[in-house]
Amino acid sequence: MSSATLTAPLDQAPRPQPAPKVPAVAATRRPWRNPLLRSHSILPGFNLSLGISVLYLSLIVLIPLATVFFTAGQLSLAQFWRIASDPQVVASYKLTFGASLVAASINAVFGMLVAWVLVRYEFPGRRLLDAMVDLPFALPTAVAGIALTGLYAQNGWIGSLLPFKVSYTPLGVMLALTFIGLPFVVRTVQPVLQDLHQEQEEAAAMLGASRLQTFRRVILPTLAPALLTGFSLAFARALGEYGSVIFIAGNIPFKTEITALLIISKVEQFDIPGASVIAVVMLLAAFAMLLAINLLQAWSRRRTATV
Repeated sequence: MSSATLTAPLDQAPRPQPAPKVPAVAATRRPWRNPLLRSHSILPGFNLSLGISVLYLSLIVLIPLATVFFTAGQLSLAQFWRIASDPQVVASYKLTFGASLVAASINAVFGMLVAWVLVRYEFPGRRLLDAMVDLPFALPTAVAGIALTGLYAQNGWIGSLLPFKVSYTPLGVMLALTFIGLPFVVRTVQPVLQDLHQEQEEAAAMLGASRLQTFRRVILPTLAPALLTGFSLAFARALGEYGSVIFIAGNIPFKTEITALLIISKVEQFDIPGASVIAVVMLLAAFAMLLAINLLQAWSRRRTATV
């Protein structure tokens, strides 16, 4: 290579030619669609399925609840307050909400423990124990109430051994509500535990965390949303329970009388507006408590995602 070529100015070097311009293809305008009505499935029939879903929910949920509010709204405000604040009704509110809250809290603790044992350990009879969890789902509530009454009555197999009385007391009501709410917690926590890998716990242990710290900082934040969901389901189920409670409660006014029994008693007396008033109060209180639980669950999910 000559020295003239090496010393040639850079501006005389050949420059790459620009690529030929390709004529732009005319864009075809697509018809406008409302993003709120856009289907996320490759299968057709979104509008039809949406209409059927709304119709079904209206017939099963919305219209009956609206009828309850409409019937209670026919009364004056003074009549509404007189029925809702009756001392016997207020006593039933306290028993129903208090026993439901305690029963759901007990199920949250022991339901998580049962789910942990079923997921993390292999032992003889594990499948049988797993099937027994769903027993409150399969049993009629009246059968569960009779069984609990026979066991925990003063002359029952378990009640005769206890130094305190269980049947025909608020403790019996709480026992029945705990029985029917256990599967909700176990079945919501169990899938989350199955997806929780043990490598995270082993990594925490290798970093020097104790068992309590591993549970509090690794396991519990992951289980918290599912645990709150199971708690809210068990609580909502306990609020409307009737069949398993009336046998073991004894239905003593101001002591073991639940709100559902008062509603049925007023319906049997053809006092439909009075029953609707009590039902409206229960609906509003239950909705407020479930809304608070859902807000707490959403906060827990956001906190878990940011950690």
